[in-house]
Amino acid sequence: MAPTSTTEDATVASVAPSASTTVAPTRPPRGHLSGLDGLRALAIIAVIVFHLDPDWLPGGFLGVDIFFVISGFLITTLLVREHRSTGRVDLRGFWTRRARRLLPALVIVVPVAILIARTVETDLLVGIRRQAVGALTFSTNWLEIAHGSNYFAATSPQLFMNFWSLAVEEQFYLFWPLVALALLAVHRRFALTEEVMATLVLGIGVASALLMVVSFDPANATRAYYGTDTHLFGLMLGAALAIMWTGPVRAWTATAQWRQRRTWLIWGSVVTIAALLLLAGEGSAWTFRLGIPLISIATALLVLAAVERPGPLRSVLELAPLVWIGTRSYGIYLWHWPVILIINQDIPTNAGTDEFIWTRVWAVLVTLALADLSFRFVETPVRRRGFRGTLRHVATSLGSLSLGGRRAITGTVVAVAAVLAFVVITAPDISRTQQMIEDNQTRIAQQSDDSPSPDASAASAPAKSSGSDDAEDRDGTLDSADRKADFTMPTGDEMQIFGDSMVVGAVPALEYYFPGVRIDAQSNRQWSDGLSAVTAAQDSLRRAVVLAFGTNAGTDPETVEAILDEIGPDRMVVLVNLHADRLSRIDGDNSALAEIAEEHPNVTIADWDSAVAAEDLQPDGIHPSLGGAHTYAATIRQAFADLSEQHTGTAVPLKDLPRP
Repeated sequence: MAPTSTTEDATVASVAPSASTTVAPTRPPRGHLSGLDGLRALAIIAVIVFHLDPDWLPGGFLGVDIFFVISGFLITTLLVREHRSTGRVDLRGFWTRRARRLLPALVIVVPVAILIARTVETDLLVGIRRQAVGALTFSTNWLEIAHGSNYFAATSPQLFMNFWSLAVEEQFYLFWPLVALALLAVHRRFALTEEVMATLVLGIGVASALLMVVSFDPANATRAYYGTDTHLFGLMLGAALAIMWTGPVRAWTATAQWRQRRTWLIWGSVVTIAALLLLAGEGSAWTFRLGIPLISIATALLVLAAVERPGPLRSVLELAPLVWIGTRSYGIYLWHWPVILIINQDIPTNAGTDEFIWTRVWAVLVTLALADLSFRFVETPVRRRGFRGTLRHVATSLGSLSLGGRRAITGTVVAVAAVLAFVVITAPDISRTQQMIEDNQTRIAQQSDDSPSPDASAASAPAKSSGSDDAEDRDGTLDSADRKADFTMPTGDEMQIFGDSMVVGAVPALEYYFPGVRIDAQSNRQWSDGLSAVTAAQDSLRRAVVLAFGTNAGTDPETVEAILDEIGPDRMVVLVNLHADRLSRIDGDNSALAEIAEEHPNVTIADWDSAVAAEDLQPDGIHPSLGGAHTYAATIRQAFADLSEQHTGTAVPLKDLPRP
């Protein structure tokens, strides 16, 4: 998601053809590569829509691969043409231009976002020292992989999460010119054709795509998604296309076959990209194994069609609004995610509400304004004057001020730097959400230590009379031989809760609403872990069971059914559905849970997704806040009351409990 190649890169100098190019049917077009700003605009729009609300465009994060193809094409075009023109590549000049393009906006965004975030929510600064180092050294992807971050299910919001792709592109800019020079040397030494060269380059991309397939982990796709080694396909495809397009055959665009199929290829590419953006999701393995290569190939065809000659496609991509967005896409990309996070915390809202829509509109307007200011007053001046020229200009401007003015500016800069240093040094290492989870996990462990074992409970329980169909031990456990369905409202000591970090985060409230409840919950659990836990507790399972899984890896209907089989039809069961601001799969997960509940008379849904309000959530948009934990517990209690009334025909009066 890193639109770092802009108008400067899209303007390529025409060069004298080498001997190998004299047979070309036509010469490559001179000057600006038309249409690419429009493609960048469409890519950045897709990424922003996804980050505003994944439900709006589930595959929007694939916009990064559109950027990768464009970057690979433009950079390789520059390198190949410079080498053909001069016989060499000015690496220092290339890397200097990259630095002029990338660094000015970056060194503004990082400190400004940190300072503003500190005034809104300290949890936004969790891990900020690592994030800042990654952002300023273009190593975000590897630092986050080493840290174990999860791009698609982070337990705490990361202010510079989106900078991972900037790191991938910058690493490409650093190493690809060296590789390209080596390939060009081999090309000249052995007189290899452009087709062979492009095949070698594309082979690197295919190997990277296969590595993504092999390394993909459904539980955490971050390693496969963040890794430079696993996410090179689009960059290499763009590079291979550039080699062919700048060569004698012009990527076969002068052939009759291309002219005959051009329109169909364009429409097929547009439909493919639109379908992937609309249908591909971060929870589907095929998105990473097939979706990323497909959208890269479709983008490559659109790039070729756009730069090859004028036509309807280029006319659309050259529309003024798209060009405006495309030329500012780098700044838009840098600002949009920190802006969204900060506004989320400053104005909490629930997805789907009118207030939520207006906060999204506000986030877009703020992002566009900041990106435009950055483009006009930071990026463009440095790109035109260079670093030294910009420093001289700043020095001259300061020299024209009065002594008092210079002192005021100097004092302000020093003060801001001191405050920034203090904020970064004192930033929390873990979020309040994580701290709460760890504290509650300890509380659960203490509860387990204090509870008698199943064998001890059985030994100390009073003897049950023979023939009693509803004999029950003192903690609510029924022997399978004596148990009969009881759908009266359960008390806390008749309830057992199995879950993940959502349950862990609500432990105090659950114990408050259900005194004596038995809780078996841990962070990062999935439904498969729930099956193991329920199976292990079979002999001591109470008559009312709560199951709360799916936050980490979604709903697994087969495993849910297996758990319900273990529990049996004679116990009351509540399935807690899911809510998460950034997970597009939530609606599908909740629909699957609802379908399962409808098929089992003893099962109902605790509709946490509908009950939760904006103020009920921690900054991560997933876990319950202190008040939210009470909403969570109350939702479970209401579900049991509804299930009881459904079976007994008697309404259950629920006492209002004071909330914090």
